[in-house]
Amino acid sequence: MFAPHERHHFYFQALQNLCVWASSPESVDLNIEKGEIFALLGPNGAGKTTLINIVCGIVTPTTGTVLADGHNIVSDFRAARSKIGLVPQELSTDAFETVWDTVTFSRGLFGRASNPAFVEKVLRDLSLWEKRKQTIMTLSGGMKRRVMIAKALSHEPQILFLDEPTAGVDVELRRDMWNLVRGLRENGVTIVLTTHYIEEAEEMADRVGVITKGELILAEEKKTLMRKLGKRQLTLTLQQPMAVIPPDLQDWPLVIKDAGMQLEYSFNEQDERSDISGLLQKLGALGIGFKDLNTHKSSLEEIFVSLVSERRGAGI
Repeated sequence: MFAPHERHHFYFQALQNLCVWASSPESVDLNIEKGEIFALLGPNGAGKTTLINIVCGIVTPTTGTVLADGHNIVSDFRAARSKIGLVPQELSTDAFETVWDTVTFSRGLFGRASNPAFVEKVLRDLSLWEKRKQTIMTLSGGMKRRVMIAKALSHEPQILFLDEPTAGVDVELRRDMWNLVRGLRENGVTIVLTTHYIEEAEEMADRVGVITKGELILAEEKKTLMRKLGKRQLTLTLQQPMAVIPPDLQDWPLVIKDAGMQLEYSFNEQDERSDISGLLQKLGALGIGFKDLNTHKSSLEEIFVSLVSERRGAGI
């Protein structure tokens, strides 16, 4: 577990050999595959940005070691950091530099040879090409965010951290950003992102991790997570109101809603006891008619809220 001013314990690994570990039994154990998009979710103050800053060498952990492609993030900082790109939450740009100059300069900071063609491609991909000669201070907030993304990509990193990259930006940038992310993944770049837009994680991520109070409480493939923890809900709108659940329906966890006009049945798809067809047959046998039927499946957001709430309820 970790939090500001507390000890930091992690184990983090990717196929690019990005590793953070500690000998403490409280360490977080996480493996991320090459070319995978991993979404790190958690409430405010959970430790998402702290973890990213430690991996990127911005914050020094009180214990443990960080390796990026075999390079120690402290003793071999330049080599390690050259493997990593970071788009931080906060806007921080060189106000008086042009877009072209700041992105080109950022590439040089990481020891990469000049490559105008690559810089042009990045700017075009982010719809910044027409703004290349403008100074940063003249750009809108959304355009400044694009410049930060371009700077993070300028040195062709193999591991990219996106810390709330689309927070407060327009729909167009969000679309451009995710198109770019998909392209990077196809080229083998590993991407770790934090986001408050959980629908983005649901759409983009291959795997999802949930962190709270500095502890990684879950890391699962998105589809597996939603299959294991996601619930389905069947709602039947009855023809006649029901006051109490008949004894013959006690095998199903039914709840009466809407002044007796609805029956609600919640179940997990992996639960062998879930039996919709049996329920409908039993309703027919009992002469209980219904005029409408609809189902709802838990979203990733609902799963996330449920997980965090359970931890808070348990006092963890």
